[in-house]
Amino acid sequence: MAASNAKRAVVVTGASTGIGRAIVDELLRQGFQVFGSVRKAADAERLAHELGANFTPLQFDVTDEAAVARAAALVKQTLAGRALFGLVNNAGMPSGGPLMHQPPAELTEILQVNTVGQLIVTQAFLPMLGAERGFSGQPGRIVNISSVGGRLVAPFAGAYQASKHALEALSDALRRELMIYGIDVVVIEPGAVITPIWDKAEAIDTTRYANTDYAPAMKRFYDWFFTTGRSGLPASRIGELTCRALTAPKPRARYVILRRKFFNWTIPRNLPDRWLDRIMARSIGLNRLPR
Repeated sequence: MAASNAKRAVVVTGASTGIGRAIVDELLRQGFQVFGSVRKAADAERLAHELGANFTPLQFDVTDEAAVARAAALVKQTLAGRALFGLVNNAGMPSGGPLMHQPPAELTEILQVNTVGQLIVTQAFLPMLGAERGFSGQPGRIVNISSVGGRLVAPFAGAYQASKHALEALSDALRRELMIYGIDVVVIEPGAVITPIWDKAEAIDTTRYANTDYAPAMKRFYDWFFTTGRSGLPASRIGELTCRALTAPKPRARYVILRRKFFNWTIPRNLPDRWLDRIMARSIGLNRLPR
């Protein structure tokens, strides 16, 4: 155990698999005390068995305010007056489809999970991070796991990307508002990462769009999307970066991490919007239809 991290406690949401599990693994490796949220009792039992004494499972859905409050009370009791060193908002869900046809209820659901849920969790743990007097230790730090899609938008993932774009705005506002308490907010924006989320994303029913004008372009896009996703970065890289964002004396406000960053991020982000529109349209066949 890293002696300098002994007694430092971090809460990580969405800890059962993928990026969340990789973050938990890295924090434990670095000697932190970790509280990890899951939605299912079976996952809580499994992780408690696999990860040992320095890990405590918390069972809640990020949209359930009462359950989140109960988990925060448990963490407060366990810390016994110590401040929380960090909060990692990682829990989230995928979504896909053309916005012209996607049910608005799906947008509501993904915003509730990927954006509103992050605020629910943040508000519950902010007192222990230093927004309330009476805790020993320095103010803590929040790390929000966003996505490159929060700032670089592709077609057919608009609802998901809207939720991450909103999380970017919440993060900027929180970072500035929480300066009075000395609490910092850092955003991590991963590209494709090898996790089970690709299986969840591929399981999303897109057959309802099969008779729309978007069907051919959607097939090309998703063929590329899932191939790219399954050849992305290992989740451990995000775990290592998250640990660095939590512990760096002067972290950046944002960290972008993906393969071929110059080609897949720097160039697209610096192209005029209309150029990028045309490049994306040509690549997947979003050609103007004859009248």
